[in-house]
Amino acid sequence: MGACLVRSGALVTMVVRRESLANYPREIRLESPFGNVIGPVQCAAEVPLCDVLWLTVKATQLTEALSAVTNPAAVGAVVPLLNGIDHLWLLRSKYGLQKVIPATIAVESERVAPGHIVHRTPFARLNVSTSGQSLLGSTLDHLQRFGFECRFISDEATLMWSKLVFLAPFALTTSAADRTTGGVIADPEWRSKLESCVREACAVALLEGAKVNADTVIAAMLKMPTDMRSSMQKDLAKGKPPELDAIAGPILRGANRHGLQAPTTADLVSSIERRMRIPKAV
Repeated sequence: MGACLVRSGALVTMVVRRESLANYPREIRLESPFGNVIGPVQCAAEVPLCDVLWLTVKATQLTEALSAVTNPAAVGAVVPLLNGIDHLWLLRSKYGLQKVIPATIAVESERVAPGHIVHRTPFARLNVSTSGQSLLGSTLDHLQRFGFECRFISDEATLMWSKLVFLAPFALTTSAADRTTGGVIADPEWRSKLESCVREACAVALLEGAKVNADTVIAAMLKMPTDMRSSMQKDLAKGKPPELDAIAGPILRGANRHGLQAPTTADLVSSIERRMRIPKAV
């Protein structure tokens, strides 16, 4: 996002850990199927006066990251691109309902070095609540010209759950099986788990008020690049804490709240927990 915003002509400050500040490059480099970008950025350990704060950290890093917001009044709006749903409640409790603009992004990208990002998928899809249309309209226009697919969505439940019903089955199956998307889909047993997880997630999403369709989600998953690996899978491989609660938690808690069963989702979570030998996520 930093590189794409630089390309659009925005003045961008990268907020980084204080111990990394001295050595963090003052330019950002992006390698993307849409085109490569190299551009100047400022760097800071605290969030400066800004129109928009884009939150692009892992869900497991959110609490620590928010300590960099030392003056909330200096931030015009907060746009979180985190996985999951529950972070919206936390952010609104800290910064107020009006300041937080819900959004989701679908993309596979990886930081290969400080300030150097590789965008690996042939797509990048950014969906934003219509509450941010007046502030972010021109930004999304720039991103679309670069190659993004962008939409403003008025229904918040549909906005947030549409990503989660896709992401959770993808992340959980690739992580539990330690296979690419193609490896999961090619194996009848794992494909069955993938489809079952989609249907469980969609059942919860519908009761949460979202407009989703399990068959449509499954059809889209079968068209994904076969070599994709989820960020959760990559975190597991590197020994980093996975975003297990952020991604699976809303489905399992929602199922319990509505009196549903989600056995496939629960089994996949248990498999990942056994791999990591960590306490249960929910």
